[in-house]
Amino acid sequence: MPGNRVVVIGAGVAGLVASLKLAHAGLDVTLLERAAAPGGKMRALPVGGSAIEAGPTVFTMRWVFEEIFAEVGVALGDRVALTSTKLLARHAWSADERLDLFADIDASAEAIAAFAGPREADGYRRFCARAAEVYRTLEGPFIRGSRPSPIDLGRRVGLSGIGDLWRIQPFTTLWSALGEYFRDPRLRQLFGRYATYCGSSPFAAPATLMLVAHVEQAGVWLVEGGLSRLARAIADLAVENGATIRYGAEVARVETQGGRATGVILADGERIAADAVVANADVAALGSGLFGPEAAPAGDRIAPADRSLSAVTFCLNARAEGFPLAHHTVFFSRDYAREFSEILDRRQLPADPTVYICAQDRGDSCADPGGPERLLLLVNAPADGRERPFPPSEIETCETNWRRRLAACGLTLTVPEPAAVTTPEGFEALFPATGGALYGRAAHGWMASFKRPGSRTRLPGLYLAGGSVHPGPGVPMAAQSGRLAAEALLADLASTVRSPRAATSGGTSTR
Repeated sequence: MPGNRVVVIGAGVAGLVASLKLAHAGLDVTLLERAAAPGGKMRALPVGGSAIEAGPTVFTMRWVFEEIFAEVGVALGDRVALTSTKLLARHAWSADERLDLFADIDASAEAIAAFAGPREADGYRRFCARAAEVYRTLEGPFIRGSRPSPIDLGRRVGLSGIGDLWRIQPFTTLWSALGEYFRDPRLRQLFGRYATYCGSSPFAAPATLMLVAHVEQAGVWLVEGGLSRLARAIADLAVENGATIRYGAEVARVETQGGRATGVILADGERIAADAVVANADVAALGSGLFGPEAAPAGDRIAPADRSLSAVTFCLNARAEGFPLAHHTVFFSRDYAREFSEILDRRQLPADPTVYICAQDRGDSCADPGGPERLLLLVNAPADGRERPFPPSEIETCETNWRRRLAACGLTLTVPEPAAVTTPEGFEALFPATGGALYGRAAHGWMASFKRPGSRTRLPGLYLAGGSVHPGPGVPMAAQSGRLAAEALLADLASTVRSPRAATSGGTSTR
């Protein structure tokens, strides 16, 4: 379909994937990104002489990217170096309480038996079986498909699948469901943390999020150069397929004419005409009118209480002593319920935070690099960066608290140079109108996933992609949303070509 002009707003992974697919299909694609590099949240920050990954660090659901690359005639492994990991993550509660989980269920069960007893190991096996069932039930009709309503989801699974939907416990909280498998509160805490992958609390998120356990069991890979390298690989491939990428290009508004999207206006006043626009931006930015009043109904007004978690992150070069860090290590707080109450109810940084560290110079062997190493350290925070930025004193207290938590587990970090710190206010500046929320709307309650908008919008010619839309947050899910947006746009164009009098170009459905 040469001659069809498409503007894509935002070079996060969803915008990159949409641009790649649309350019490969022969459309005239211009991707506009206000930053100086692709990736969005998949970014690296300079600290001293090092580039430290400051965004997502876990690469799962490899099949999503293998399919996307294959659809444009390229093998993923030819563009990105991936190494599978045997050790998924190391977890610690104190200097004497440590547990490693592995990609092999038997190895993890043995570790759990040694840590908490054989009954808990049996519960883990049952939990893995249920997590796999949840994933199988939802992959086809939900993850791969366009946004369904609850009724649509029931229709897609069919009569034979209704029992499967009921068994995945959509009306039960993750924390409650975990009690069916684990008596040890530390294990409920460990597997409850999967809710934070969607920026949510395990005490309010649905039990369906246990599917994350199966996703990790299916494979976790280390990406050479980090996930920002994956973003650059997709950007390069999009350009090879004919897309034009413009960095430092900030979109001020989506232009409309005759009730449909007809292009964009940049912050410097430049107008770029288009037959369709794909917005890879948080839906809150659209809903708040940041792209103009005409595009606002296509977005979502998300109240602060409904936002997903934000974070305070520290990118640092440090010498780690006293604890054997893995590539992924989690140091758990002593009271998980209190931690989430402080974040979500009191809207404050937790006094005793759970701390995630990605040791980026350690591979699967967890070998100590023997000197200062690149670390990303993350503490969950409320997404109030727009309404209530934390003063420097609270960030200093946050550092004191996470150092105390690490010390309780035996880890001391010596930091010879200042860290690069990003607060909820900083994330709000990077992703306006979000308050710093990293995952769009929180996945709280069984209906939360159905509240995320789909690719098509009420404004014909405007499509949505990104972690705040269906099928949800996370690198592979956001990539899948870009894929779905491109497929919806191409299908609508094809429909218009076939039936010019009857078809409505662009999407008018709210699905």
